[in-house]
Amino acid sequence: MATILIIEDDAAVHALLTETLTSHHYQVLSAYSGTEGLLVFKQQPVDLILLDLMLPGLPGEQVIRQLRTTSMVPVIALSAKVDQASKLDLLTHGADDYITKPFEIDELLARIAIQLRHHTEPATSQTILRYQDLCVNLETRAVTVGDAPIALTSHEFDILTVLIRHPHKVFSRANLYESVWQEAYLANDKTVNVHVSHLRLKLNKFGAHYIQTVWGIGFKLV
Repeated sequence: MATILIIEDDAAVHALLTETLTSHHYQVLSAYSGTEGLLVFKQQPVDLILLDLMLPGLPGEQVIRQLRTTSMVPVIALSAKVDQASKLDLLTHGADDYITKPFEIDELLARIAIQLRHHTEPATSQTILRYQDLCVNLETRAVTVGDAPIALTSHEFDILTVLIRHPHKVFSRANLYESVWQEAYLANDKTVNVHVSHLRLKLNKFGAHYIQTVWGIGFKLV
């Protein structure tokens, strides 16, 4: 039974989420502010977090940043903001998914199931992937260049994993998006570009240029 932490200050929404998740056999933990949510997370094991962005005190964006310093637990953000810029900013800074309010319960349940499956199922029997000085541990989700660890967001890790499994293959943006986000790709969506850019910058800090842009097609490992 997966444990889901709800960080939501709206009592009605919180009650609806709790009732729905409980009826679908999830264990639910509750917090009504960002600070309380971080405290609950530190005290008890959590498999996924539903995080409202408009929280009293510590806003949801800051909660994500603090979580990502120590954990890659999947986070689905809940927000009334619908513009793509807000969505991209949130995903870039560590959220795994984003759903706008008001939302359909069935859609939220589907997104929860995808994230839980994505973070728990083994991709292959091989747990260590290597490419040149890069090392990716699929069990611990740790990445190193040489002996230096690199802190990646969940989506950055997943993109790198897709690329490193097939180092000579060119992946289109649609390939990467559908492999990592497990949703249909929209032609003008800049999500993949943003995440690849951040991933490339983190890898380049170690003097290694691993990701090559194949113009008009997509990306591959150099």
